[in-house]
Amino acid sequence: MTDHMIDSTLSELERYYDTVPRVGGARAEDFGPLTLFVQEGSGWPYYARPALGGSGDATAADVRRVLSRQQELGVPQAFEWVAETSPSLRAAVEEAGLSVHAHPLMVLDPSAEPLPPHPEVRLLGADDPLLAAAVTVPALAFAAPGTTVGEAGPAELAAATAEPSAEEGRARAAGKLAAGTSAMAAAVRDGVVLCSGMYNPVGDVAEVVGVGTLPSARRQGLALGVTAALVAEALSRGARTVFLSAGDEDVARIYGRAGFRRVATALIAEPQD
Repeated sequence: MTDHMIDSTLSELERYYDTVPRVGGARAEDFGPLTLFVQEGSGWPYYARPALGGSGDATAADVRRVLSRQQELGVPQAFEWVAETSPSLRAAVEEAGLSVHAHPLMVLDPSAEPLPPHPEVRLLGADDPLLAAAVTVPALAFAAPGTTVGEAGPAELAAATAEPSAEEGRARAAGKLAAGTSAMAAAVRDGVVLCSGMYNPVGDVAEVVGVGTLPSARRQGLALGVTAALVAEALSRGARTVFLSAGDEDVARIYGRAGFRRVATALIAEPQD
C-alpha cells in the first residue's frame, strides 16, 4: 500500500472506531481531546479514545479525568488508539500511570488470493447449540496468550461453558447475530468448538475480532481457517475494508498468510498489574 492509501485507510479506521461503540449501544461522553464510550444496558464494555476530528493533544490531566470517570462508573479503565494517528497520546497515558500494550494493526490486501475453505470451519447462527462454547473458547485462549500448544482443552471448555457468564455471552452474541450486526465462525471437531472468532461491520468496513484457539488445539491452522471464513463472509456482505489487530508479531505472521498486511500499530492502555 502506498503512503497515501495507508493514510486514507487510517482515517477510515478512525471513523470506524468512533462509530462502532455508538451502534453497539454506548453513549459518548466528551472530554475535550478524548471521548469516553460507556455501554448502556448489557453489552460489551468499551473504552476511551481520541475524539474524532478533535483538535489538540490530550495531556496526562485529560487522561486522569477520564480515568476518574471510568472509576466512578465502575467500567474498565481502558484506552485504545492508533499510534500513528495519535502519536502523543502514549506519553500522556504513561504519565497518568497506565501500561501500554502494542499490537500490529493489519488490513486485508484487496489483491490477496482467498484461502480455500477449512473443512472443519463453519458459520454459526443465533440459535446454534454450539454458540455458548464458541463465545467461551476465546476467553480460554486469551488467558494463555501466544501460539504454543497449551493445557486447556475440551474438559476446561466444558467447565467454562457451564458458568453463568457463558450464557450471558451467548445471549449477547445471539442478539448481534440475529440482528446482522456481527457474524461468527468456528472450527468444530467431533462436536467440540476448537477455535472461533467474529467480525463486526460498520458500513463497508469490518473488523475481525476475538479469534482464539483452545490452547490444546493450537498449531493446526484453525485460527487461519476461521479468519478466512470470516473474511469471505464479510466480503460477500459488501465489506470493502477488512482489518484486525494481531496479538503479537507471531500472530501477525499467521494473519499475513490470510492476506493481511500491517499498516500501523494499535495501542491499548490499562492500569499496571
